[in-house]
Amino acid sequence: MITIIAAIGKNYELGKDNDLIWHLPADLKRFKKITSGFPILMGRNTFESIGKPLPNRTNIIITSRDDYFVDGCLIANSIKQAIELADNDTIFIIGGAQIYKQAIKNNIADRLDITIVHSSFNADVFFPEIDENNWKEVSREDFKADEKNKFDYSFVTYERIQ
Repeated sequence: MITIIAAIGKNYELGKDNDLIWHLPADLKRFKKITSGFPILMGRNTFESIGKPLPNRTNIIITSRDDYFVDGCLIANSIKQAIELADNDTIFIIGGAQIYKQAIKNNIADRLDITIVHSSFNADVFFPEIDENNWKEVSREDFKADEKNKFDYSFVTYERIQ
């Protein structure tokens, strides 16, 4: 099972200036819980915005740079190579925008695990539009803003329509 996991604004916003554009502790906690123990695939820019390998996960960075090296991470030159390096039945693709776009366009992912932040944001990168002809919503949990999470949000899971 290859799952794309992302947090997006209501207009598919992902980030700005290679950084997140909101702070949602509930999403971060859920991300850690879901991905711990499994390989995570990410583009170089996403890795560099995080700044270090995430613990309890095999971190695989996808880059076209042949000389790229990060201690504690595996390096791949394509999503296909990253999946081979992951060597696991459960893999998470964690970004960024170009990696999401390639994975969706090439039918690589089986599932989308999306946190929808119910606000609009000023962004410079966006998640690909979720085409309901290709993806079926299979679960949704809705939450209201609270003292820790400043925005209403939903955890939504989609599965690829075969």
